[in-house]
Parts: sequence; C-alpha cells; structure tokens
Amino acid sequence: MSVIADMPSKKLIHYYLTLLEEEELESEEAEILTIYHLNNSMRKHRFWLRNHIKHRSEHSEYFTFFQTADEETFENSYRVSRCTFYELHSLIEPYIRKQDTNYRNSISSRERLAVCLKYLATGQSFTTMGENFRIGLKSVSRIVEEVCDALWNILQPLVMSQPTENDWKEIAKDFDELWQFKNCIGALDGKHVYIKAPSKTGSSFFNYKKRFSVVLMCLADAKRKIIMADVGSMGRFSDAGIFDNSIFGKSLKEKRLNLPQPVPFYQGGAKMPFVFIGDEAFPLMENFMRPYPRDGLNAEKKIFNYRLSRARRIVEATFGVLTRKWYVYHKDFECKIETVDKVIKATCVLHNYLIQRQPNYINNIENNMEQSLLSVGDIIETQHSSNDGYQVREMYCSYFNNQGKVPWQDTRILKRIYNSQ
Repeated sequence: MSVIADMPSKKLIHYYLTLLEEEELESEEAEILTIYHLNNSMRKHRFWLRNHIKHRSEHSEYFTFFQTADEETFENSYRVSRCTFYELHSLIEPYIRKQDTNYRNSISSRERLAVCLKYLATGQSFTTMGENFRIGLKSVSRIVEEVCDALWNILQPLVMSQPTENDWKEIAKDFDELWQFKNCIGALDGKHVYIKAPSKTGSSFFNYKKRFSVVLMCLADAKRKIIMADVGSMGRFSDAGIFDNSIFGKSLKEKRLNLPQPVPFYQGGAKMPFVFIGDEAFPLMENFMRPYPRDGLNAEKKIFNYRLSRARRIVEATFGVLTRKWYVYHKDFECKIETVDKVIKATCVLHNYLIQRQPNYINNIENNMEQSLLSVGDIIETQHSSNDGYQVREMYCSYFNNQGKVPWQDTRILKRIYNSQ
C-alpha cells in the first residue's frame, strides 16, 4: 500500500485506468480512485493507454471488418450468419453487457459476442485476439469466459434439455429409419480435448498419449444433434471411468432418464429395451450395447458388430462437425481449466442451435468429416458388464441375422474379411 501511496498522481491515474481497462477493478471502484487522485493532482494531465488500445475505434476488428464484411466472409469468420449473430445477441445481451463510466465506454455486448465467436471459430491466441480487437489480454480472457458461460446458461434449456419419454421415442424412430438400429436412443463417445499443462495438477490431466487433456463425452442422436454433453473429466481416465462418474452414467444406472418402456421389434416378438450404443470402452448393460470382443467372432456376431458400428458412426460424425466448425479444438487450450469447460460447453450448445437455425451448418462440411480429437482408450470386457446386457445383446444379434437383416450386411462383412487378409 505504501508503494502505491508514494506514486506520483500522474502515474497513479494511469495505473488505475490501466487496471480498469484490464477489468481488474470494478468500474465504480476505479472511478472513485481516479477522481480522488485527479482532485489532488497538478492541473492538467495527459492520460494515455497503449497504442493498440488507444485507437480502438479506428483499427479494432469490430469497428472495421465486422461492420463491412460481406455475408459469406462474415459467416466464415464467425461461423454464424449476421442474422443468427443478432438473434444470439438478443438472447444473451442482458447477461454480458457492462455499464459505461465517466471516463471510458465499456466494450459493447455485441463486440463481446464477436470476440468470443471469433475465438471459438479460429482458436487464435488471446494475445492475437487482443491485438486484432485492440483490447487487453485479460479483457479477452474474461470476455471469452463470461460470454461462453452466458451461451451455455441461455441456450442449454432451449437446445439441449433433458429428453422426455416422447423425445426418446422420436430419437429411436430416426435411428431405425436412418441407421436400421431399432430402439436405439443415442450413440455415446468420449474425446480428449488438449490443454496446456495446468499448474499444480500433477499428472491428473496427463493422458495415455502423453499430452494434457480434459475429456468431452457426447451423446448424439441420429441427426448429429448433441443430446447430452459431459465435460471436464481428467484426461488420465478411461471412457469407463468417465462414464461411471458422469451425470449421464449415474442417471442411467439409477434409472432417472425417463426412458420408454420396452417394446417388441416386430409383432409377436419379445419386448426389447431402448438402448444407447458405444464402443468397447463402455460397460455392457441392459440399456447400453457395445460390440462383442474382437477375438473368435462367428459370422452372426460380426454382423451385430457391423450393425452397431454403422449406427455408432453418427457420434463420430457429430465430433467431426464440431471440430471442423470450431477451430478452437485444433490447438491446445491456453485458458484455465474452468474456462476450458465453459468454452467446450458453449460450442456444444452452439452446435445444436445452429443445426436448428442454419440448414447449411452441417451441409457446408459434409464432405470433410475428419476430426482432430483423440478417442479415449479402449478397455477389455470387464465386470462392469451385466447379465441383462449379455442377454439383450444376444437378442439383438439374433434379430439382425433374421427378421432385421438388411440386404447389404453380408457383402460388407465379406469385404471386411477380404481386406483384412
């Protein structure tokens, strides 16, 4: 405190204005401190800020490119159309706006949304973002965190709410029509999202590829919409460990998902439960199907694995859309863990929102579905599997090889066998 007290008034004024620009002080607090030292200073003083901030209205991306870009360029840069941008802004504006002060205008809510979307779309460093928008580094960081938080809080109830029993039935209908997998109500997978090494966390976020990461687990419907997203598990865990501790996993085991009652696949058939599907990393349960172990498969089990794999690819395609649209996933996240979680959740609800609002959201990248995220490692068949799960899988296997057979499945299996030789 004595160091600050001994500073000349001119330096103190600059010090407080800089803190305010970086949003280290609340606006009211900064105003009081600045006014106090103005009243005690020598007559006139010149205030200055760093050059790249001082000329914001002339050189900031928001005041130049954002205002003048044509529609196609705008959408390529921010991943949303202008119309969608203003719709989003109207939804979250009350939660991200800041008040002007007597000494400076705050960064507007529209510019805050533009900063956040540009970061999600490009993955540019906060330093580069600050230079482009002529705002401070800490301001960029805080804007991204606050806007992502608002996007999740406002959009999640609108585009990713807990499905009702009728919602599950509609999802099952889509899986049957599009992927020929009856009573399927979602495909689940987990991916590593790379981060810079967090401080004081040891190896908690260190994954099997010797990189630091958190895990994003998504449940996708038959049309690449994200039904549920679970974010933030430490990278060292397997899919199974993440599943066991996730809200979805716990809700499934405790039967809190409002799933429909079992129904037969065909008239006169046995009643079959509605199921989720995943790869070998997940436990086999009455309501969760995974492939048979790969060793010693007979023809019928190969057919089951093929049919499950074919339907499960939709969650891979969902991750493909997510990462091709939001390039923030192509670089290691540089922000703190809490912000990483908020950024990931924001991209997930934006994904669903844009599927609803912009028909070309998926179509624009339909032909390039590669995604940059690493799958969580597989585990072998374990005690996590239930007897009911084994029985349901056998019944699915029988159905796929008899009443539910599709014309091309035998050819696909033969082709796989030939290619593996």
